[in-house]
Amino acid sequence: MLHSMTGFARESAETALGTLTWEIRAVNYRYLDVQFKLPEELRPKEQAFRQQASAVLGRGKVECALYFRRATGQPSELQIDTDLIKLLGARMSELAAILPAAAAVSPMEILRWPGVIQQPEVDAEPVFIAATTLLDAALQAMTAMRRSEGQRIEEMLESRCSDIAGIAASVRLRMPEVLASTRAKQKERIEKLDVEADPARLEVELALIAQKMDVAEELDRLEGHLVEIRDAIGDEKPVGRRLDFLMQELNREANTLGSKSADSDTTRAAVDLKVLIEQMREQIQNVE
Repeated sequence: MLHSMTGFARESAETALGTLTWEIRAVNYRYLDVQFKLPEELRPKEQAFRQQASAVLGRGKVECALYFRRATGQPSELQIDTDLIKLLGARMSELAAILPAAAAVSPMEILRWPGVIQQPEVDAEPVFIAATTLLDAALQAMTAMRRSEGQRIEEMLESRCSDIAGIAASVRLRMPEVLASTRAKQKERIEKLDVEADPARLEVELALIAQKMDVAEELDRLEGHLVEIRDAIGDEKPVGRRLDFLMQELNREANTLGSKSADSDTTRAAVDLKVLIEQMREQIQNVE
Protein backbone atom coordinates (compact mmCIF):
# COMPACT_ATOMS: atom_id res chain seq x y z
CA MET A 1 0.00 0.00 0.00
CA LEU A 2 1.29 3.45 -0.92
CA HIS A 3 1.89 6.20 1.63
CA SER A 4 2.02 9.87 0.70
CA MET A 5 4.87 11.95 2.09
CA THR A 6 2.61 14.91 2.85
CA GLY A 7 0.51 15.12 6.00
CA PHE A 8 -0.32 16.89 9.23
CA ALA A 9 -1.12 15.72 12.75
CA ARG A 10 -1.83 17.48 16.04
CA GLU A 11 -2.25 15.68 19.34
CA SER A 12 -2.61 17.13 22.87
CA ALA A 13 -2.65 15.58 26.34
CA GLU A 14 -3.22 16.92 29.85
CA THR A 15 -0.74 15.82 32.52
CA ALA A 16 -0.26 16.69 36.16
CA LEU A 17 2.60 18.98 35.17
CA GLY A 18 0.80 20.73 32.32
CA THR A 19 -0.45 20.43 28.72
CA LEU A 20 1.62 18.78 26.00
CA THR A 21 0.92 19.31 22.29
CA TRP A 22 2.69 17.76 19.31
CA GLU A 23 2.30 19.26 15.84
CA ILE A 24 3.79 17.34 12.91
CA ARG A 25 3.97 18.63 9.35
CA ALA A 26 5.43 16.62 6.46
CA VAL A 27 6.10 17.40 2.80
CA ASN A 28 7.79 15.45 0.02
CA TYR A 29 11.56 15.20 0.07
CA ARG A 30 14.13 12.93 -1.51
CA TYR A 31 15.30 11.53 1.82
CA LEU A 32 14.06 11.52 5.42
CA ASP A 33 14.78 14.83 7.14
CA VAL A 34 13.21 15.22 10.60
CA GLN A 35 13.53 18.54 12.43
CA PHE A 36 12.44 19.15 16.04
CA LYS A 37 11.33 22.22 17.95
CA LEU A 38 11.32 21.34 21.66
CA PRO A 39 10.85 23.11 25.02
CA GLU A 40 14.05 23.88 26.88
CA GLU A 41 13.40 21.08 29.39
CA LEU A 42 13.28 18.40 26.68
CA ARG A 43 16.04 19.45 24.29
CA PRO A 44 18.41 16.78 25.67
CA LYS A 45 15.82 14.18 24.57
CA GLU A 46 15.85 15.19 20.90
CA GLN A 47 17.82 12.14 19.77
CA ALA A 48 15.33 9.80 21.44
CA PHE A 49 12.43 11.58 19.72
CA ARG A 50 14.30 11.43 16.39
CA GLN A 51 14.77 7.68 16.66
CA GLN A 52 11.11 7.28 17.52
CA ALA A 53 10.00 9.23 14.44
CA SER A 54 12.53 7.59 12.10
CA ALA A 55 11.19 4.14 13.06
CA VAL A 56 7.81 5.12 11.60
CA LEU A 57 8.61 7.48 8.73
CA GLY A 58 10.47 6.43 5.60
CA ARG A 59 10.86 9.60 3.51
CA GLY A 60 9.86 13.24 3.65
CA LYS A 61 10.80 16.56 5.19
CA VAL A 62 9.14 16.43 8.61
CA GLU A 63 8.82 19.23 11.17
CA CYS A 64 7.91 18.09 14.71
CA ALA A 65 7.05 20.79 17.26
CA LEU A 66 6.34 20.05 20.92
CA TYR A 67 4.61 22.69 23.05
CA PHE A 68 4.50 22.46 26.85
CA ARG A 69 2.26 24.73 28.95
CA ARG A 70 2.81 24.27 32.66
CA ALA A 71 -0.14 23.67 34.93
CA THR A 72 -1.35 26.78 36.76
CA GLY A 73 -2.53 27.24 40.32
CA GLN A 74 0.53 25.82 42.03
CA PRO A 75 1.63 28.00 45.02
CA SER A 76 5.30 27.37 44.43
CA GLU A 77 5.09 28.03 40.72
CA LEU A 78 6.68 31.49 40.85
CA GLN A 79 9.97 32.20 42.55
CA ILE A 80 11.47 35.66 42.97
CA ASP A 81 15.19 36.35 42.84
CA THR A 82 15.45 38.62 45.90
CA ASP A 83 19.18 39.15 45.44
CA LEU A 84 18.55 40.54 41.98
CA ILE A 85 15.79 42.79 43.32
CA LYS A 86 18.14 44.16 46.00
CA LEU A 87 20.76 44.86 43.35
CA LEU A 88 18.21 46.61 41.14
CA GLY A 89 17.00 48.64 44.16
CA ALA A 90 20.52 49.80 44.93
CA ARG A 91 21.13 50.89 41.35
CA MET A 92 17.78 52.70 41.22
CA SER A 93 18.67 54.58 44.41
CA GLU A 94 21.94 55.67 42.81
CA LEU A 95 20.03 56.75 39.71
CA ALA A 96 17.47 58.66 41.80
CA ALA A 97 20.30 60.59 43.47
CA ILE A 98 21.57 61.65 40.05
CA LEU A 99 18.13 62.28 38.57
CA PRO A 100 15.88 63.41 41.46
CA ALA A 101 13.07 64.37 39.07
CA ALA A 102 12.80 60.86 37.62
CA ALA A 103 9.56 59.02 38.37
CA ALA A 104 9.65 56.19 40.86
CA VAL A 105 9.66 52.67 39.51
CA SER A 106 6.64 50.55 40.39
CA PRO A 107 6.99 47.02 41.83
CA MET A 108 5.29 45.58 38.70
CA GLU A 109 8.01 47.06 36.54
CA ILE A 110 10.60 45.41 38.77
CA LEU A 111 8.86 42.06 38.35
CA ARG A 112 9.04 42.43 34.57
CA TRP A 113 12.83 42.69 34.71
CA PRO A 114 14.42 39.61 33.08
CA GLY A 115 15.36 37.00 35.66
CA VAL A 116 13.42 38.51 38.58
CA ILE A 117 10.61 35.93 38.35
CA GLN A 118 11.84 32.38 37.96
CA GLN A 119 9.77 29.30 37.39
CA PRO A 120 10.85 26.23 39.33
CA GLU A 121 12.59 23.52 37.38
CA VAL A 122 10.34 20.74 36.18
CA ASP A 123 11.33 17.08 36.48
CA ALA A 124 11.88 16.36 32.77
CA GLU A 125 11.56 12.58 32.98
CA PRO A 126 7.78 12.38 33.58
CA VAL A 127 7.26 15.01 30.89
CA PHE A 128 9.48 13.03 28.51
CA ILE A 129 7.54 9.82 29.13
CA ALA A 130 4.22 11.57 28.49
CA ALA A 131 5.65 13.29 25.39
CA THR A 132 6.89 9.95 24.04
CA THR A 133 3.45 8.39 24.38
CA LEU A 134 1.85 11.44 22.78
CA LEU A 135 4.36 11.38 19.91
CA ASP A 136 3.32 7.79 19.17
CA ALA A 137 -0.28 8.95 18.86
CA ALA A 138 0.71 11.87 16.61
CA LEU A 139 2.81 9.61 14.39
CA GLN A 140 -0.09 7.16 14.10
CA ALA A 141 -2.41 10.01 13.10
CA MET A 142 0.17 11.20 10.58
CA THR A 143 0.53 7.68 9.18
CA ALA A 144 -3.24 7.32 8.83
CA MET A 145 -3.43 10.59 6.90
CA ARG A 146 -0.51 9.65 4.66
CA ARG A 147 -2.05 6.22 4.06
CA SER A 148 -5.37 7.81 3.08
CA GLU A 149 -3.65 10.12 0.61
CA GLY A 150 -1.58 7.18 -0.62
CA GLN A 151 -4.79 5.26 -1.32
CA ARG A 152 -5.99 8.07 -3.55
CA ILE A 153 -2.65 8.09 -5.42
CA GLU A 154 -2.80 4.30 -5.73
CA GLU A 155 -6.24 4.45 -7.34
CA MET A 156 -5.02 7.12 -9.75
CA LEU A 157 -1.95 5.08 -10.73
CA GLU A 158 -4.01 1.94 -11.25
CA SER A 159 -6.38 3.88 -13.51
CA ARG A 160 -3.49 5.26 -15.57
CA CYS A 161 -1.88 1.81 -15.83
CA SER A 162 -5.13 0.48 -17.28
CA ASP A 163 -5.21 3.35 -19.78
CA ILE A 164 -1.60 2.71 -20.80
CA ALA A 165 -2.26 -1.02 -21.19
CA GLY A 166 -5.25 -0.22 -23.40
CA ILE A 167 -3.17 2.06 -25.64
CA ALA A 168 -0.40 -0.54 -25.90
CA ALA A 169 -2.90 -3.25 -26.84
CA SER A 170 -4.42 -0.98 -29.49
CA VAL A 171 -1.02 -0.22 -31.02
CA ARG A 172 -0.08 -3.92 -31.01
CA LEU A 173 -3.36 -4.81 -32.71
CA ARG A 174 -2.79 -2.26 -35.46
CA MET A 175 0.87 -3.06 -36.14
CA PRO A 176 0.27 -5.76 -38.81
CA GLU A 177 -1.99 -3.33 -40.64
CA VAL A 178 0.57 -0.51 -40.35
CA LEU A 179 3.41 -2.72 -41.59
CA ALA A 180 1.33 -4.00 -44.51
CA SER A 181 0.36 -0.45 -45.46
CA THR A 182 3.99 0.71 -45.33
CA ARG A 183 5.09 -2.24 -47.43
CA ALA A 184 2.44 -1.43 -50.07
CA LYS A 185 3.48 2.24 -50.14
CA GLN A 186 7.14 1.35 -50.70
CA LYS A 187 6.27 -0.96 -53.58
CA GLU A 188 4.04 1.71 -55.08
CA ARG A 189 6.88 4.24 -54.97
CA ILE A 190 9.24 1.85 -56.72
CA GLU A 191 6.67 1.16 -59.42
CA LYS A 192 6.26 4.90 -60.02
CA LEU A 193 10.00 5.16 -60.63
CA ASP A 194 9.50 2.88 -63.64
CA VAL A 195 12.65 0.89 -62.91
CA GLU A 196 13.17 -2.83 -62.64
CA ALA A 197 14.11 -3.82 -59.09
CA ASP A 198 15.77 -7.00 -57.97
CA PRO A 199 12.95 -8.90 -56.19
CA ALA A 200 15.31 -10.46 -53.66
CA ARG A 201 16.95 -7.13 -52.85
CA LEU A 202 13.55 -5.48 -52.66
CA GLU A 203 12.36 -8.03 -50.11
CA VAL A 204 15.47 -7.47 -48.03
CA GLU A 205 14.94 -3.70 -48.03
CA LEU A 206 11.28 -4.06 -47.16
CA ALA A 207 12.17 -6.42 -44.33
CA LEU A 208 14.67 -3.90 -42.97
CA ILE A 209 12.07 -1.14 -43.07
CA ALA A 210 9.57 -3.36 -41.29
CA GLN A 211 12.18 -4.22 -38.64
CA LYS A 212 12.86 -0.55 -37.96
CA MET A 213 9.15 0.12 -37.57
CA ASP A 214 8.40 -2.92 -35.43
CA VAL A 215 7.56 -1.83 -31.87
CA ALA A 216 6.67 -5.23 -30.46
CA GLU A 217 9.74 -5.19 -28.22
CA GLU A 218 8.92 -1.72 -26.88
CA LEU A 219 5.33 -2.78 -26.19
CA ASP A 220 6.56 -5.89 -24.38
CA ARG A 221 8.80 -3.80 -22.13
CA LEU A 222 6.00 -1.28 -21.60
CA GLU A 223 3.65 -3.99 -20.42
CA GLY A 224 6.40 -5.47 -18.26
CA HIS A 225 6.88 -2.13 -16.52
CA LEU A 226 3.15 -1.97 -15.81
CA VAL A 227 3.40 -5.32 -14.04
CA GLU A 228 6.30 -3.98 -11.95
CA ILE A 229 4.33 -0.84 -11.07
CA ARG A 230 1.37 -2.88 -9.86
CA ASP A 231 3.70 -5.11 -7.84
CA ALA A 232 5.30 -2.05 -6.25
CA ILE A 233 1.92 -0.56 -5.35
CA GLY A 234 1.12 -3.66 -3.33
CA ASP A 235 4.44 -3.62 -1.46
CA GLU A 236 4.38 -2.59 2.20
CA LYS A 237 7.83 -0.98 1.98
CA PRO A 238 8.46 2.58 0.73
CA VAL A 239 8.52 2.35 -3.09
CA GLY A 240 8.56 5.99 -4.20
CA ARG A 241 12.06 5.82 -5.67
CA ARG A 242 11.34 2.55 -7.44
CA LEU A 243 8.17 3.99 -8.97
CA ASP A 244 10.05 7.10 -10.05
CA PHE A 245 12.60 4.91 -11.86
CA LEU A 246 9.81 2.96 -13.56
CA MET A 247 8.32 6.24 -14.80
CA GLN A 248 11.62 6.97 -16.53
CA GLU A 249 11.52 3.54 -18.16
CA LEU A 250 7.93 4.03 -19.32
CA ASN A 251 8.81 7.41 -20.77
CA ARG A 252 11.75 5.89 -22.64
CA GLU A 253 9.49 3.30 -24.30
CA ALA A 254 6.94 5.99 -25.21
CA ASN A 255 9.68 8.08 -26.84
CA THR A 256 10.91 5.08 -28.84
CA LEU A 257 7.37 4.30 -29.93
CA GLY A 258 6.97 7.86 -31.18
CA SER A 259 10.30 7.80 -33.05
CA LYS A 260 9.34 4.56 -34.82
CA SER A 261 5.85 5.73 -35.68
CA ALA A 262 4.83 5.34 -39.31
CA ASP A 263 1.32 6.74 -39.10
CA SER A 264 -0.60 9.47 -37.27
CA ASP A 265 -2.49 7.04 -35.03
CA THR A 266 0.70 5.57 -33.59
CA THR A 267 2.14 9.06 -33.11
CA ARG A 268 -1.03 10.08 -31.27
CA ALA A 269 -0.77 6.98 -29.12
CA ALA A 270 2.82 7.87 -28.17
CA VAL A 271 1.72 11.39 -27.18
CA ASP A 272 -1.17 10.02 -25.12
CA LEU A 273 1.23 7.67 -23.36
CA LYS A 274 3.56 10.53 -22.44
CA VAL A 275 0.65 12.55 -21.02
CA LEU A 276 -0.46 9.62 -18.85
CA ILE A 277 3.10 8.92 -17.70
CA GLU A 278 3.61 12.57 -16.74
CA GLN A 279 0.39 12.54 -14.71
CA MET A 280 1.67 9.46 -12.88
CA ARG A 281 5.11 10.95 -12.34
CA GLU A 282 3.65 14.10 -10.74
CA GLN A 283 1.74 12.02 -8.21
CA ILE A 284 4.65 9.69 -7.53
CA GLN A 285 6.73 12.67 -6.38
CA ASN A 286 4.58 12.57 -3.22
CA VAL A 287 4.91 8.82 -2.62
CA GLU A 288 7.04 7.70 0.31
